[in-house]
Amino acid sequence: MITDISQLDPKGTYTYADYLKWQFDESVELIRGKLFRMSPAPKRAHQRAVSHLLVDISVYFGETTCEIYTAPFDVRLPIRNEKKPNQLHTVVQPDLCVICDPAKLDDAGCLGAPDWVIEITSPRTTKQDFNEKYYLYEEAGVREYWIIQPKENTVNVYVLENGKYALVDVYESGDIPCQIFPDLTISHARIFR
Repeated sequence: MITDISQLDPKGTYTYADYLKWQFDESVELIRGKLFRMSPAPKRAHQRAVSHLLVDISVYFGETTCEIYTAPFDVRLPIRNEKKPNQLHTVVQPDLCVICDPAKLDDAGCLGAPDWVIEITSPRTTKQDFNEKYYLYEEAGVREYWIIQPKENTVNVYVLENGKYALVDVYESGDIPCQIFPDLTISHARIFR
């Protein structure tokens, strides 16, 4: 049993089966088997944005089959059909995700690509959100990906087209339309209030 993150080789390759055995307090993600430490508790602006998004998105989905989850919530992203814990090498905890296929949900979280993922950057995660996670979500088939940057007051919106992300826009004000749920818009002012 691993009870302290210092017991892990930072350059090692791990599976979801390994992840399940770790008994330490620090939050981590696995991306393609590599260990990524998560930021310490998010700043207030980050928490406020998640809260407002959660309320607005929850109201929109109401009694539908779509479910909304916030971190910490494990999203296991299999490559090909590798779904057993010792085969999975990626488990992330998006700031917010929407899953509309109930078959992807189990007691451990989500197994497969959410329909929509929203990440809110911090100084420590910006590079990861725009690089590793961008390509990971694209490959996994996440249909829409938003990256919110509190420091810049911007929202980058990407939509999956033919297996690749296309930048829809970088929003600095106004209403932000969700691409995969066309009658859902989120107020920029509410995110950054």
